Amino acid sequence: MVQIGEKAPEFSLSDAEGNTVSLRDFRGRKVVIYFYPKDDTPGCTRESCDFRDSQPDFGRAGAVVLGISPDSAKSHQRFREKYGLNFILLADPQRQAIEAYGVWQEKSMYGKEYMGLERSTFLIDEQGRLAGEWRKVKVEGHVAQVLASLG
Repeated sequence: MVQIGEKAPEFSLSDAEGNTVSLRDFRGRKVVIYFYPKDDTPGCTRESCDFRDSQPDFGRAGAVVLGISPDSAKSHQRFREKYGLNFILLADPQRQAIEAYGVWQEKSMYGKEYMGLERSTFLIDEQGRLAGEWRKVKVEGHVAQVLASLG
């Protein structure tokens, strides 16, 4: 797993419209990458809507927000339209970025173990280095924490 101060893992993924988006496209800007398990589920919808509602604050802080999940571009497109999401969602069904950032983890529910995405957020600085991370995110208040870290 990448450590604070190290170069963030590069990736190139499809957005909701099928365009390829790479981390390097945002060099010179702060990038907030939030990994979430699934489109249109209660926690993920709440987190995404919190990021949506805070877009003006992220913009003033000079940061771009990217949401990544294993869902398809088509699923992301429906999710964006349904909730008016105003930032980029990236599809990672092959788990390229998900595994590079170490968020594909063993989880358990009702005593059953399985592999799944651990809700996590990363802050990448203008030079492409990891500047902050939040793992095992609890949705309530999370976006405010990320904003506060941007100063």
